[in-house]
Amino acid sequence: MAGRKRKVLALTAAATEHNSRAKSKLKVAPTCQREHAPSVETERSHYFANSELQPRLGEEFFKQPCISLAKAFLGKVLVRRCADGAELRGRIVETEAYLGGEDKASHSAGGKRTERNKAMFMKPGTIYVYPIYGIYLCMNVSSEGEGAAVLLRSLEPLQGQPVMRQLRAARRKEGARQLKDKELCNGPSKLCQALNIPRCFDCRDLASDPEVWLETDPDSSPVRPLDIVSAPRIGIESHGEWAKKPWRFYLRGHLCVSVVNKEAERQSLSGNVMSGLGPSDVQSATGQHNGERT
Repeated sequence: MAGRKRKVLALTAAATEHNSRAKSKLKVAPTCQREHAPSVETERSHYFANSELQPRLGEEFFKQPCISLAKAFLGKVLVRRCADGAELRGRIVETEAYLGGEDKASHSAGGKRTERNKAMFMKPGTIYVYPIYGIYLCMNVSSEGEGAAVLLRSLEPLQGQPVMRQLRAARRKEGARQLKDKELCNGPSKLCQALNIPRCFDCRDLASDPEVWLETDPDSSPVRPLDIVSAPRIGIESHGEWAKKPWRFYLRGHLCVSVVNKEAERQSLSGNVMSGLGPSDVQSATGQHNGERT
């Protein structure tokens, strides 16, 4: 009996030591000057179980009108390489288009250029990272069109969920419940936290940057027009008619979408979303659900 008790105590001590070592690897650095993500082994989802590494999407992909690019992003995989070489991946499931110029809800409305929004006027594929509420960040990507950019709203986590969970936990109250996978990246500031997209990524080139890029997903079927829901954008209610434009796009029925709009889903199925488009985007909205140029 005494021998059995000693064996149990030894196993318990070994497990405690193992857990302590694992936890020590999960310390998250808060700024872009330090390690970008915890040094832990990342997990790959079943989506990547039998896949070879995919080439990154180059600058030609980003040379599309804003609405076209916002839809073309759906189903693509955003990759974040951490300082220790680990890679985090998430499938884009929700975006918003901000057209600049005539779009009163855009940071570049009326062609206004500032130090803050200069990335929106740079070449297509330029990353635009800006703060909201003084503490959170949002990631956008410039498109064709003066001052136009696409906001990345939600991702489906595919690889590195333990790291994402630690990065999100670092910004939450101590003792908060553990987040489910679908909650890790289901919002623009959440995905920036989960993938550790820092403010210093602003104005960098998504087509060539060594720390963040886009890939196609070989294990996923191409996104069809009927897979895409077109709904009003979120958080811009003060912009009147521009708040009603159906320029938020998401994958129908996906659990990681931040906000589901049932009315917009019914209209998308019946083909009634065209009434909210501006004259400069009717052409791109009619023929580019999958990023195909007209």
